[in-house]
Amino acid sequence: MSIEQKFAPTITNEQTATLPAIRFEGEVQIVDTEQGLIEACNYLSQHSVIGFDTETRPSFKAGITNRVALIQLSTPERCYLFRLCRMKFGRELQRLLENPDIKKVGADVAGDIRSLNQLRHIRAAGFIDLQTIAPQWGIEEKSLRKLSAIVLGKRVSKAQRLSNWEAAQFTEQQISYAATDAWVCLEILAKLEATPKCNPAPTQEIKAQAEPQKIEQKAEQKAKSRRRPFRRRKPHNSKPTTETKE
Repeated sequence: MSIEQKFAPTITNEQTATLPAIRFEGEVQIVDTEQGLIEACNYLSQHSVIGFDTETRPSFKAGITNRVALIQLSTPERCYLFRLCRMKFGRELQRLLENPDIKKVGADVAGDIRSLNQLRHIRAAGFIDLQTIAPQWGIEEKSLRKLSAIVLGKRVSKAQRLSNWEAAQFTEQQISYAATDAWVCLEILAKLEATPKCNPAPTQEIKAQAEPQKIEQKAEQKAKSRRRPFRRRKPHNSKPTTETKE
């Protein structure tokens, strides 16, 4: 017997615009110091599942991409905004992102990890991408805005997406936007997991670090091949000495 589909596969922009807005109502803490980072990571490490997102200052010039300015990590009650453009990418944060026992839920996680690897190489583990698992419930949409609309029946505002995430101070609108994007991933996952799948398959954690690692490995191999010295073989049976490359 087939399982009845609970969610619509798609939704239009017009339909999404008519839905009530959703926003994070919990505590938000901005982290821009080493001590603040340590305290935030200690708190987050006590949770088994957290919401995840990143923000980058937009570039309006072709071919120019800025580095990640902000990481958002959220529990149901509290969201931390890590201002990477104003502090070091601490080891405590790296260990959190590499911990397979702490699930990090986001959308387009692989893209976020690729961007983070420009700041610091991380062996990302424990990540769940909503874009990857949504088809198990018959959902074809990929954007966080439309996933929220289909699964929660609520609209996530994207008004601040192209704002300056490297600004000296965030506006209240930026803070609300950033926190909501990470937190709502938790809400979507919880609703999905409470609903029978129409295309059952194991929920897979995304191996978002795979592509950056392959790129690094290729680069290392090329570098090694350039560094390999020429060595002369010892004469054998009075044949002329030849040079070979290992």
